[in-house]
Amino acid sequence: MKRDLVFDELHPKIYGAAVGLVAWFALMAWALFDRSSDVSVSLALVTLLFVVAILLPWTISRVWRRYQMPYERHLGATSLHDWEAGEFTVWDAKLHGSHAAIDVLLPLAAVSFGLTAIGIVFVIVRASVLS
Repeated sequence: MKRDLVFDELHPKIYGAAVGLVAWFALMAWALFDRSSDVSVSLALVTLLFVVAILLPWTISRVWRRYQMPYERHLGATSLHDWEAGEFTVWDAKLHGSHAAIDVLLPLAAVSFGLTAIGIVFVIVRASVLS
């Protein structure tokens, strides 16, 4: 394990986790809040927004990878463990890799799991009111 590694881009698995959390948010929104045709239109628009928010950066990264200069190093060969143990540069500062991962994923996780909790309460209250 190398402690002196410094990275300026997120590990691909961090991006994968972020996409998973966004997909969880959309899935739970559809599963827990789709109760009428009016809500379906709103959920479809939010889902479309999420799809664009995921596909646009992914497409740009594919183009960047294809046309990068030979001297530019890519993160593909670094393990997640080494990335987390190293440092991540943010503007003029450096964060520990695991702290950077937490900073990126925590807001997405809070929103995704918060929506799930609110949706479960919504379903329980709705079932108790209708019975």
